[in-house]
Amino acid sequence: MDKITTFINELIMYDYILFGSLLLVFILLIFLGIILRSKTAIAVLIIFFAFIILVVGSTFGYIQMHQFLFKNTTSVISQKRLTYTKAIVVYAEIKNLSKNNFKSCKITAKVYRVSGNEIKNYLLKFKPITKMSIIEYDIPKGQQRDIKFIIEPFTYSKDYNISLGASCR
Repeated sequence: MDKITTFINELIMYDYILFGSLLLVFILLIFLGIILRSKTAIAVLIIFFAFIILVVGSTFGYIQMHQFLFKNTTSVISQKRLTYTKAIVVYAEIKNLSKNNFKSCKITAKVYRVSGNEIKNYLLKFKPITKMSIIEYDIPKGQQRDIKFIIEPFTYSKDYNISLGASCR
């Protein structure tokens, strides 16, 4: 329930426009399906298409719009495994590539295992050993910011990789 309220609180004006227009198209297609109910196959196809547009359009549209409006890059500069503590120190940077200033960015570092198999490496990215997130505030457009993560406790002794991702507003 907390994730839903957080999602709703973080919506911007463009999200409301997207969801409102998709809802309007959905309602129009449902009415069209009702009007064409004498032609059952066409009516069912239109109503099915309306539901597909509602679900896929809102999900894909939201993701694509936020990737365009809040474009950024993250990169790992260096990483160091500490010997006396069970931790990793990761130095990274985030760069604002959008035309807007970022109010906040949630940057997530994920540590995942590595194997000799490319397919297994791809699947291991979905189940990280550990992950850590930090929030950076007020990143102006065109600027970059250096970030330091301390991932602890980290007891994994074999080979690993670290990936970064950022969700900005």
